[in-house]
Amino acid sequence: MSESAHSISDKAILCVDDEAIILLALQQELKRNLGNQFIYERAKSAEDALRILDELNKDGVHVILIISDWLMPGMKGDEFIEIVKQTYPEIKVIMITGQADKTAIERVSSISSVAAVLKKPWRAEELILTVRSTCL
Repeated sequence: MSESAHSISDKAILCVDDEAIILLALQQELKRNLGNQFIYERAKSAEDALRILDELNKDGVHVILIISDWLMPGMKGDEFIEIVKQTYPEIKVIMITGQADKTAIERVSSISSVAAVLKKPWRAEELILTVRSTCL
């Protein structure tokens, strides 16, 4: 990560999804609406996201929000959030899903760090409003 990224902000939003096109769309949407208030990071799996969280933490960057898919290969979003909550209890989470059933959504919603569960495809206004109310 470049030094200039740190001078903009020491707060980051981490987007986690196994589909590259979704990650790019999320990052562009956030950057277009929130500008340089945050560093925007992407991970293609929960395992990758945990590694990135540790690296950012060591670099003094505070991840304040994770926007995560629910259905991913390997570790599901709810398992990932439980691990994050144990290590980084201050990080808020917005879950996005196209597949989670009602029971899974209720379980995810009951995790204290989960601020919201949005359905895919999300509406840009809904995403940005949710991010703003969670982070700002």
